[in-house]
This record gives sequence, structure tokens and C-alpha cells, in this order.
Amino acid sequence: MRTEALPNGHTWLRIADTRWVDPLDPTFAATKGGRWNPPRSHPTLYLNEDRTTARLNLRLFIDGWPYEPEDLRYDTGPVLVHATLPRDQSVADVHSRGGVAAVGLPTTFPLDETGRLVSQAVCRPIGLEAKQFGLRGVRARSARTPDGAGRELAWFPATRKSRARVCATEPFAAWYWG
Repeated sequence: MRTEALPNGHTWLRIADTRWVDPLDPTFAATKGGRWNPPRSHPTLYLNEDRTTARLNLRLFIDGWPYEPEDLRYDTGPVLVHATLPRDQSVADVHSRGGVAAVGLPTTFPLDETGRLVSQAVCRPIGLEAKQFGLRGVRARSARTPDGAGRELAWFPATRKSRARVCATEPFAAWYWG
């Protein structure tokens, strides 16, 4: 597994519902699971590295809603939370060509050789291995960008006291259309 240090002070982005008490709470994914952690595992906070990836992830966020982003009112759409992480975080590299190869994923990741999305069942053991190695997460090509251009972070807090910190919150129209 190839590792890398996250840039200190980088602002990560999280799509959040305005009704959430704590949009940076990593315990939801610990219960439900996600691409890089199985259900009933460890706290994981899923973040977008950039605004373009966040916009692409909005489709997944509102999946099942009876409307599209174009139908959302300015004051009812999801907000974009800007957050920073504690300093000196080492994570698994699952975005570079070498990092993808090191964990045994196809060079076409996030797609497999047949053009289908690599399943969460394939990705979860990689996240568990990263956690067991003491890494603070997985920085990966976004599953929402088939060409592998987007970047996401599944961040594993070191302890309960280890927290992402909110820097700013943008209303829907400002971050999605702006």
C-alpha cells in the first residue's frame, strides 16, 4: 500500500443537509458503512477534495429525492461545509497510478476492466487494511468521475477527540451554481 501525507491546512468539502446537527460527524458512516469502510466498523468522514467533485457527488446525495438540483430552491438545497483536518495526516494513496496498482485495483479504477464501477465490497477491505496500518484514511479517485479525475477522502479520525473543523458553510446556490 502506497501512503502519502495530506497537505496541512487543505480545505476539504462536505455536502450536508441543513438539518444535520453536526455535518462533520464521522459516526454515521461507522454504522452504515461507505465505499472504504464496512457497516458497523470505524468512524469515517467522507469528504470531497474540490468543488467539482462535490458538485458531481450531489447527484448521489439527492438520489431518491423526487427532484433534480435544478428544482431546488436557494434556501432548501444542501450546503457545502468547508473543513480542515488535524495536521500531519498520512493516508493510503488510491488515486495515483502507482497507488491504485499497489492495492490491486485495475488501472481503470474507479471502473473495472468491463467499464462497471468497482464495488464497495472490493474497496472496503482496502480501507480496513489502511486503518489497520494506522493510516488516517484513503485518498482516492472519485467513484462519481468515471475518468478518475475527481478526488475524495475517506478520513479515519485517530480518536474520538480527533475532529474535522468547520471553516465555512456555503448555501446551495452559492456552491452549486456559483
